[in-house]
Amino acid sequence: MEPSTVSTDTRSSFADLGVSDAVVASLAVRGITEPFPIQTLTIPDGLAGRDVCGRAQTGSGKTIAFGIPLVERTESAERGRPRALVLVPTRELCSQVAEEIEPMAAARGLSIIAVYGGVPIEAQISRIAGGVDIVVATPGRLIDLLERKKVDLVDLATVVIDEADQMADMGFLPQVHRVMRSAPNVGQTMLFSATLDGEVQSLVQRYLEDPVRYEVEQTSDIIDTQDHRFILVHHMDKPKLVAAITASVSRSLVFVSTKRGADRVAEALQKEGVRAAAIHGDLRQSLRERTLDDLASGKRPVVVATNVAARGLHIDDIDVVIHYDPPQDYKSFIHRSGRTARAGETGLVVTLVEWDQVEEVKRIQRASGLHQEIVKMFSNDPRLADLAGFEPGAVDMRMGDDVALSRRGMRRRRR
Repeated sequence: MEPSTVSTDTRSSFADLGVSDAVVASLAVRGITEPFPIQTLTIPDGLAGRDVCGRAQTGSGKTIAFGIPLVERTESAERGRPRALVLVPTRELCSQVAEEIEPMAAARGLSIIAVYGGVPIEAQISRIAGGVDIVVATPGRLIDLLERKKVDLVDLATVVIDEADQMADMGFLPQVHRVMRSAPNVGQTMLFSATLDGEVQSLVQRYLEDPVRYEVEQTSDIIDTQDHRFILVHHMDKPKLVAAITASVSRSLVFVSTKRGADRVAEALQKEGVRAAAIHGDLRQSLRERTLDDLASGKRPVVVATNVAARGLHIDDIDVVIHYDPPQDYKSFIHRSGRTARAGETGLVVTLVEWDQVEEVKRIQRASGLHQEIVKMFSNDPRLADLAGFEPGAVDMRMGDDVALSRRGMRRRRR
């Protein structure tokens, strides 16, 4: 079946899509009153119990798109035997998906738990033993619970596989298969992903029965409401330049290539008077969550991150994403950049380019269609205070093969 596409909403409210009054009210309390395109497309079939494949740009509202059918169709569970499951690839995404669904679940009298590694397992075991209707989980921790016989998936009626392409990229598909083998009575499976080909397609063929396929029409991987700027910089001037960019906004994510680099850049920014903190895989999960909470609340306006935060992470109102170290490939560029300009909001993406990175960054520009001049700036440049208002010149770039470009990784450089 060919995927249906849509570029604008065709129904004006969640009630028009068949959503219950209680769930509509829970959304309205959060200021969510009009469905986004992927929600308009998928919710009616999800509510009807059909298997669904959804493809849309990051930040397009996929969690609510599958969350509404999930909570509307889930029944109360027996102790230790949840009725619905959402599989996600990362700890941060696990926590955020559960938080997004929880108000809707509460409106229908359902309980939900986020199950992931890096935190004590005993509390999760206790909650599940007491009875939980919906589980949002990373595959590894869920398998741990299965092997300890602390959870039974025999009553699962609905499974959602979220960010399926990232699940494949991270090598988690064997764990996904292990979980699905433990859930013999699933009646509905929904899968959401940035792509629906390759290994993701194998999941669709194996676990979804006669699925409806939907994708939001898009002409580019670049989000329409993103502004991009490429700045030629001197290595020693980068911390001061980032301090100048972030001074005029509320929330910024700064991406670097290594864990050590995240710590080093965060410390350099602190020396410039910036309230910055690092987030990467070597930090305790509790510290990572506290740092992200501080960013979301505005207490910590700048977070320096490795790619651990590049996929699935949803924090409202990220004003600026800065590629302190240019990403190693086009795909990473898109995913990192997608942390801003989510759900129709505007956002700025700044890529810092050193002299020996110019050609590699130009490859990313060609692949993404961002034919902009790489503008040389120093940290005292007044344009840094309003980069979105600064219009760079256009350059004539010969478009190459996007697939080849996306696979051509940027060289790792040593300092």
